Amino acid sequence: MTDTTSTILIVDDDPTLLRLLRMLLQQEGYRVVAAESAERALALLQTERPQLLITDLRMGGMDGLALFEAVRLSCPLLPVIILTAHGTIPDAVQATRKGVFGFLTKPYEAGALLEEVRRALLTGPELPAERHDCPIITRNPAMRTLLDEACAVAATDVSVLVTGETGTGKELLAQTIHDWSPRSGRPFLAVNCAAIPEQLLESELFGHVRGAFTGAVRDHEGLFRAAGGGTVFLDEIGDMPLALQGKMLRVLQERRVRAVGATRDVDVDVRIVSATHRDLEVEIAAGRFREDLFYRINVVILHLPPLARRRDDIPLLVQHFLGTLAGKYRKAMAGVSEAAMDLLVRAPWPGNVRQLFNVLEKCVALATTPVIPESLVERALNRPVEELASFDDARRAFECEYLSQLMRLTQGNVSQAARLAKRNRTDFYALLARHRLEPAAFKGE
Repeated sequence: MTDTTSTILIVDDDPTLLRLLRMLLQQEGYRVVAAESAERALALLQTERPQLLITDLRMGGMDGLALFEAVRLSCPLLPVIILTAHGTIPDAVQATRKGVFGFLTKPYEAGALLEEVRRALLTGPELPAERHDCPIITRNPAMRTLLDEACAVAATDVSVLVTGETGTGKELLAQTIHDWSPRSGRPFLAVNCAAIPEQLLESELFGHVRGAFTGAVRDHEGLFRAAGGGTVFLDEIGDMPLALQGKMLRVLQERRVRAVGATRDVDVDVRIVSATHRDLEVEIAAGRFREDLFYRINVVILHLPPLARRRDDIPLLVQHFLGTLAGKYRKAMAGVSEAAMDLLVRAPWPGNVRQLFNVLEKCVALATTPVIPESLVERALNRPVEELASFDDARRAFECEYLSQLMRLTQGNVSQAARLAKRNRTDFYALLARHRLEPAAFKGE
């Protein structure tokens, strides 16, 4: 029996085959979650954290390849094995070209399937949810996918660009990537490119020699040399002066730096993680950011969603922050009242996670009871609370996004999209018209 706690999601519309596959995998020690349809599998992915998906190809409604396409959008690192009794060479070629891990025909040999399962599980990174050293508190599906990607990229040495609004936790994610990387035993050094004047920023990054400028009374090695073997985090790189961008490009291309006032270059061995809240493509168009530097720093882009897009994390963050703040202020804090939590969940949070922490710190500092009341949260927020969308508005928004996703998936093929949605074409056209979605707009996407 395999010694593993890996979770495998299996999908088949034949109850007998689904049961047999579950038994085979459970006998090997895997945790198995079963779905009788692709649509049910997509719903389960909102709550489950499988390390592998095994699906039948031909099913009523959404088929295995369509399920793979949908899964790739939300869980791009999840390996997928497709099983089918209708396997053909064209099917296998199409599947593997799209990125499907494995393609086996039924009836399959148990040994061959289990070997494919073991190979698939070995390809995936260790999930952050199972890591004891994951500092980012979340249960949000988009954030969990982001952490999966961060975990995968941490094992490599590629440059990473972290984007997101102010206060979303870009430096924490950069630190996490460093801590999960082979460079974790070396320094992680950060600099805010927007907070330091140009001449001082050049010296801070590249170093200077004694006498290079007024006040340079001794040699300074700079962050790139000081972080030798480790990671340099360039926060707000979108605000870096153009003159320095050219020198930064040279560092990335040649892995060499020249200190201010020096006459020779020095080799450096660092990984670079950058971050910005700006749209760098807009900055490039405006002539404020170098296009060649942009392509050097964004080998992998990780986008942190704003807190308003991950409201399901707010209760978890509140509990975590209250524990931290209770120790800081030496107060016994039991939590927040139900009404106070409602306010926190509905607030707009323009300052994101950082603002949430600040609001809770104000509340803890002023609290006279173990449970923070609604009135204290209102005072700390000091702004109107945004109302959540009504059920009808939320349903309309979901319906529009669902239809758009189907049309993107089928590249504007209304007949195929209607089949996936289990609607006749007339009803489906009516739904598209209700949301003013034109099939032609999705062709060729």
